[in-house]
Amino acid sequence: MIRQWQEESLDHRNALLFAMGVSEEDVSRPVIGLVNSWNEMNPGHFPLKEVIAEMKQEIYDAGMLALELPVTGICDGICSNTQGDRYTLPSRDLVSSEVETVAELNMLEGMIIMATCDKVVPGMLMGALRVNIPTVMFTGGFMAPGELDGEMLTLTHTKQAYAAFVAGDVTREHYKAVVRNACPTPGACPFMGTANTMCAMAEVLGFSPFGNASVRSQTPAWHAQAREAARTLAKAVREQKRPLDYLTQESFENVVRYMMATGGSTNSLLHIPALARQGGFEITPETFDRISREIPVISAIYPNHPKYTMQDFALCGGLGAVVREMVKNGLMHADAGGMFGSIKEMAAGSPDPDGEVIRHVSAPISAQGGLAVLHGNIAPDSAIVKFSAVEKEAWVFEGSAKVYDSQDDAWHAILEDKIVAGDVVIIRYEGPKGSPGMPHMETFMAAVLGKGLGTKIALVSDGRFSGATGGLAIGHVCPEAYEGGNIALIRDGDRIRIDIVARSLTVDVSEEEFSRRKKGWQRLEKPSSGWLKLYKKNTTGANRGATVYWD
Repeated sequence: MIRQWQEESLDHRNALLFAMGVSEEDVSRPVIGLVNSWNEMNPGHFPLKEVIAEMKQEIYDAGMLALELPVTGICDGICSNTQGDRYTLPSRDLVSSEVETVAELNMLEGMIIMATCDKVVPGMLMGALRVNIPTVMFTGGFMAPGELDGEMLTLTHTKQAYAAFVAGDVTREHYKAVVRNACPTPGACPFMGTANTMCAMAEVLGFSPFGNASVRSQTPAWHAQAREAARTLAKAVREQKRPLDYLTQESFENVVRYMMATGGSTNSLLHIPALARQGGFEITPETFDRISREIPVISAIYPNHPKYTMQDFALCGGLGAVVREMVKNGLMHADAGGMFGSIKEMAAGSPDPDGEVIRHVSAPISAQGGLAVLHGNIAPDSAIVKFSAVEKEAWVFEGSAKVYDSQDDAWHAILEDKIVAGDVVIIRYEGPKGSPGMPHMETFMAAVLGKGLGTKIALVSDGRFSGATGGLAIGHVCPEAYEGGNIALIRDGDRIRIDIVARSLTVDVSEEEFSRRKKGWQRLEKPSSGWLKLYKKNTTGANRGATVYWD
């Protein structure tokens, strides 16, 4: 047993379990928490309730008692382009606190943490590393892609269709049809967004069954993985195998390597450093940039590809096929282990790439990884761009600044054609402290794409993006505007130059001029209260995970 109980304390707990029908025999079993984020507002988490009974039976058969413990499971898409979006990133730290609390308060012997979506997966894992009891993760699988008139649809197409409708390019009926057909089944949105990026992180780190990050939700294979997760957790409890017994610096670098090979979400630059920090490991934007220069892109699904989705990716071998190709070419630390085996074992049990959806290293989509870290006088610390989702013709871009202090202002401006080809749009005061909460800038970029301006307009922001965002979108500018970073001092008409290959983001303003402007600068304060106010007071910058947990 991992937990040490006094007789009186244990009996006090048992009296409460008896009240809920737990038998005297069963209270003597080790208690395993099924820490479940199921709810009826999140299609990515909606299927998780289906596997509870199967998991409970597997754990009971192993001589233990599994009890379900609910925690927060928000969906970013539910609150997109609303004030609620300010809560999505802070919810990650909140979830980590919930996991820590339910594990420690209930003196759990082990946990199966269950989640699918953007902030909940890394939040649960952050809490698990702080608790460091035997833990596995089971993720919810991906949803089927939508379809309309023979064309692939995902959630992000609804925003593009709205911009096209406002512009008069499509009818209201067509726009509503896109909305109705974009998300046909439960599961994670089927593009290489943050949800699927984070599920991949859990599997590469060894928390999830092999194949769990690239399986269709609610299928027989998915149910089989749930039972495997339960059996593996029971074994880990018997052996007292904890996450920090096997996680290493190389484990986290493997995640970054996989992200680069698949064009993963820019949000990984927030979540991987924050998670690594909980285990005493160090992943920084510089880690991402170094690895980006070493790892080619060998798989591209939407938004990095116009039509391939997670369904195509899974049919061609999924995460395992990518790992197999990378291990074969010495691009991952093969000896890194996990609850379900080593990276080497994952590779050995996976198919070879098909050569199209998942390429061979010898014939990559791009010679460098899908994310790039930029520096310059706009972002002295760092900024990030998902250049695997940027057309090559826009890798070098120069234009005049149009400055907005909120995404909402910029969004209305582009819908009203006040932003035109050649503009570099600055959206600021949307960072971790400035918004506060660092909401997505995806609504603005979806409007850009919906108007066909993906290579003709650039966005530079201290906010962040959905993993499904395409176009020339640069985010995570540090220091952010609220902290007095140079992005706060840019004015309409300043000339801005972006060079992704050179990793450069600059504005034609001298340091002397910045100093003059700084003297007249006044910080913009946006309203916050409660949890948001607490987060704003304690969070780090985006280059350090945008987290209150950074010791």
